[in-house]
Amino acid sequence: MKAPVKILYISSEITPYVPDSPSATVGRFMPQAAQENGMEIRSFMPKYGCINERRNQLHEVIRLSGMNIVVNEIDRPLVIKVASISQARIQVYFIENEDYFKRKFIFRDERDQFFPDSDERAILFARGVLETVKKLRWQPTIVHCSGWLASLAPLYIKKTFKADPIFTDCKIIFSLYDEIAKERFSSGFAKKVIAGNIKPSDVELLNSPTGINLAKLAVKYADGVIYGSKNISKEISDYVSAQKIPSLAYSEITEGNTAAYTNRYIKFYGKFLKD
Repeated sequence: MKAPVKILYISSEITPYVPDSPSATVGRFMPQAAQENGMEIRSFMPKYGCINERRNQLHEVIRLSGMNIVVNEIDRPLVIKVASISQARIQVYFIENEDYFKRKFIFRDERDQFFPDSDERAILFARGVLETVKKLRWQPTIVHCSGWLASLAPLYIKKTFKADPIFTDCKIIFSLYDEIAKERFSSGFAKKVIAGNIKPSDVELLNSPTGINLAKLAVKYADGVIYGSKNISKEISDYVSAQKIPSLAYSEITEGNTAAYTNRYIKFYGKFLKD
């Protein structure tokens, strides 16, 4: 009997837990579409402080909590919570950490300023998801990363977790959005990212820590790219072309006609599946 295809979704945003955006809409409807096509799924996002736990019926997964991730030389504890989207019959796992995700705003503060610790938030989220999946002993066939906060997952899978049998054979797809191209991260981003087998040369792109270079880093370690926004920077799209990896052109992302893009995405997944 053929083993089921397993898709791990690592998403910056998922509606209805956060306001609608292209990334949040994909985070909500792609796992449902994959499951309806006979695939097994696991879906992760950060537990932002704006998410009402009681209304959304989040509860802690005790057996998965209790891990620590070292970020910028400080142990950061993780709490893993879970909730169900009943109409979709899917579960969402949440990565919670008081230092990075308790605040009520998602990516920018009340003055619309990009959080200065955004680099560390991305590090903790990506590594937190991967360590949790290891603890689940759940081996994905494809990892679909969606949104900038998931940008470091391809690097960590290909380098830090390279020898781990959970991730050895998986393929990575990265969805690009026009989100933070004009943002800058802290000057120490490249140094903070290093963990496991990662060398400074692996993250040279982050020596200039811009949103564009973070996207390039995700593309560098991905096996395929989906254009989730119509107006992706030419610098990024040229970089995608230079990597000579499969890519899927943009298609409109709406809640009203999910099949228009979910069917195309699932067909794209097929490029990475063994016969």
